[in-house]
Amino acid sequence: MNKKYIVRLTDEERRHLSHLVSTGKAAVYKIKHANMLLKADADGDGWSDEQLAHAFSAHPNTAAGVRQRFVLEGMEAALNRKKRQTPPREKLLDGEKEAHLIALRCSRPPEGQARWTLRLLADKLLELEIVESISHETVRQTLKKTN
Repeated sequence: MNKKYIVRLTDEERRHLSHLVSTGKAAVYKIKHANMLLKADADGDGWSDEQLAHAFSAHPNTAAGVRQRFVLEGMEAALNRKKRQTPPREKLLDGEKEAHLIALRCSRPPEGQARWTLRLLADKLLELEIVESISHETVRQTLKKTN
Protein backbone atom coordinates (compact mmCIF):
# COMPACT_ATOMS: atom_id res chain seq x y z
CA MET A 1 0.00 0.00 0.00
CA ASN A 2 1.33 3.46 -0.90
CA LYS A 3 1.86 5.75 2.04
CA LYS A 4 0.60 9.28 1.54
CA TYR A 5 2.54 10.73 4.49
CA ILE A 6 6.21 9.77 4.60
CA VAL A 7 7.92 10.09 8.00
CA ARG A 8 11.52 11.30 7.84
CA LEU A 9 13.12 11.80 11.25
CA THR A 10 16.12 14.00 11.90
CA ASP A 11 18.89 12.70 14.15
CA GLU A 12 17.66 14.96 16.96
CA GLU A 13 14.06 13.71 16.61
CA ARG A 14 15.25 10.10 16.52
CA ARG A 15 17.32 10.67 19.69
CA HIS A 16 14.37 12.33 21.44
CA LEU A 17 12.00 9.49 20.54
CA SER A 18 14.51 6.81 21.53
CA HIS A 19 15.04 8.52 24.87
CA LEU A 20 11.27 8.73 25.42
CA VAL A 21 10.86 5.02 24.67
CA SER A 22 13.87 3.85 26.70
CA THR A 23 13.08 5.81 29.89
CA GLY A 24 9.45 4.70 29.99
CA LYS A 25 8.50 7.79 32.02
CA ALA A 26 5.59 8.87 29.83
CA ALA A 27 2.01 7.83 29.17
CA VAL A 28 1.65 4.47 27.46
CA TYR A 29 0.00 5.97 24.38
CA LYS A 30 2.87 8.46 24.04
CA ILE A 31 5.48 5.69 24.17
CA LYS A 32 3.44 3.67 21.64
CA HIS A 33 3.26 6.66 19.28
CA ALA A 34 7.01 7.23 19.67
CA ASN A 35 7.68 3.58 18.80
CA MET A 36 5.41 3.89 15.77
CA LEU A 37 7.28 6.95 14.54
CA LEU A 38 10.63 5.24 14.98
CA LYS A 39 9.50 2.21 12.97
CA ALA A 40 7.67 4.33 10.35
CA ASP A 41 10.82 6.38 9.61
CA ALA A 42 11.54 6.09 5.88
CA ASP A 43 15.29 6.32 6.57
CA GLY A 44 14.97 3.45 9.06
CA ASP A 45 12.60 0.50 8.96
CA GLY A 46 9.87 2.22 6.95
CA TRP A 47 7.05 0.02 8.21
CA SER A 48 3.55 0.26 6.74
CA ASP A 49 0.50 1.20 8.77
CA GLU A 50 -0.60 -2.44 8.90
CA GLN A 51 2.80 -3.56 10.23
CA LEU A 52 2.76 -0.80 12.85
CA ALA A 53 -0.77 -1.67 13.91
CA HIS A 54 0.03 -5.37 14.23
CA ALA A 55 3.31 -4.81 16.11
CA PHE A 56 1.91 -2.27 18.60
CA SER A 57 -1.61 -3.69 19.04
CA ALA A 58 -3.31 -0.68 17.52
CA HIS A 59 -5.73 -0.01 14.69
CA PRO A 60 -4.24 0.84 11.28
CA ASN A 61 -6.09 4.17 11.45
CA THR A 62 -4.15 5.00 14.61
CA ALA A 63 -0.85 4.37 12.85
CA ALA A 64 -1.99 6.42 9.85
CA GLY A 65 -3.15 9.23 12.14
CA VAL A 66 0.17 9.35 14.01
CA ARG A 67 2.05 9.42 10.71
CA GLN A 68 -0.22 12.15 9.29
CA ARG A 69 -0.04 14.37 12.40
CA PHE A 70 3.75 14.08 12.43
CA VAL A 71 4.06 15.19 8.79
CA LEU A 72 1.47 17.97 8.96
CA GLU A 73 1.73 19.27 12.54
CA GLY A 74 5.05 18.09 13.99
CA MET A 75 6.31 15.77 16.67
CA GLU A 76 4.30 17.05 19.64
CA ALA A 77 1.01 16.67 17.76
CA ALA A 78 1.97 13.12 16.76
CA LEU A 79 2.96 12.07 20.27
CA ASN A 80 -0.07 13.53 22.03
CA ARG A 81 -3.69 12.59 21.56
CA LYS A 82 -5.79 14.65 19.21
CA LYS A 83 -7.85 17.28 21.04
CA ARG A 84 -11.64 17.18 20.75
CA GLN A 85 -13.23 19.76 18.48
CA THR A 86 -16.42 19.92 20.55
CA PRO A 87 -17.17 18.96 24.14
CA PRO A 88 -18.93 15.64 24.71
CA ARG A 89 -22.10 17.46 25.82
CA GLU A 90 -23.36 20.97 25.16
CA LYS A 91 -23.37 23.31 28.14
CA LEU A 92 -26.76 23.46 29.78
CA LEU A 93 -26.40 27.04 30.96
CA ASP A 94 -25.13 29.65 28.52
CA GLY A 95 -24.25 33.17 29.62
CA GLU A 96 -27.85 34.43 29.70
CA LYS A 97 -29.19 31.46 31.65
CA GLU A 98 -26.23 31.69 34.02
CA ALA A 99 -27.09 35.35 34.65
CA HIS A 100 -30.67 34.33 35.48
CA LEU A 101 -29.35 31.77 37.96
CA ILE A 102 -27.06 34.29 39.67
CA ALA A 103 -29.82 36.91 39.82
CA LEU A 104 -32.13 34.30 41.32
CA ARG A 105 -29.49 33.31 43.87
CA CYS A 106 -29.06 36.97 44.93
CA SER A 107 -32.82 37.49 45.32
CA ARG A 108 -34.89 36.75 48.42
CA PRO A 109 -35.44 33.05 49.11
CA PRO A 110 -38.97 31.62 48.81
CA GLU A 111 -41.46 32.05 51.61
CA GLY A 112 -40.68 29.80 54.55
CA GLN A 113 -37.00 29.33 53.58
CA ALA A 114 -34.03 30.97 55.26
CA ARG A 115 -31.85 30.76 52.14
CA TRP A 116 -31.70 29.31 48.65
CA THR A 117 -30.65 25.68 48.43
CA LEU A 118 -29.26 24.12 45.27
CA ARG A 119 -32.40 22.04 44.82
CA LEU A 120 -34.65 25.09 45.30
CA LEU A 121 -32.65 26.98 42.69
CA ALA A 122 -32.87 24.07 40.24
CA ASP A 123 -36.63 23.78 40.79
CA LYS A 124 -37.10 27.54 40.32
CA LEU A 125 -35.15 27.49 37.03
CA LEU A 126 -37.51 24.76 35.82
CA GLU A 127 -40.57 26.62 37.07
CA LEU A 128 -39.52 29.82 35.27
CA GLU A 129 -38.87 27.73 32.13
CA ILE A 130 -35.31 29.00 31.82
CA VAL A 131 -34.16 25.42 31.18
CA GLU A 132 -36.01 22.22 30.29
CA SER A 133 -34.15 20.13 32.84
CA ILE A 134 -31.32 20.72 35.30
CA SER A 135 -29.85 19.00 38.32
CA HIS A 136 -28.79 20.59 41.56
CA GLU A 137 -25.23 19.48 40.77
CA THR A 138 -25.17 21.61 37.62
CA VAL A 139 -26.40 24.54 39.68
CA ARG A 140 -23.62 23.91 42.22
CA GLN A 141 -20.88 23.74 39.59
CA THR A 142 -22.13 26.90 37.89
CA LEU A 143 -22.30 28.87 41.15
CA LYS A 144 -18.88 27.59 42.23
CA LYS A 145 -17.40 28.68 38.91
CA THR A 146 -18.77 32.22 39.32
CA ASN A 147 -17.44 32.81 42.85
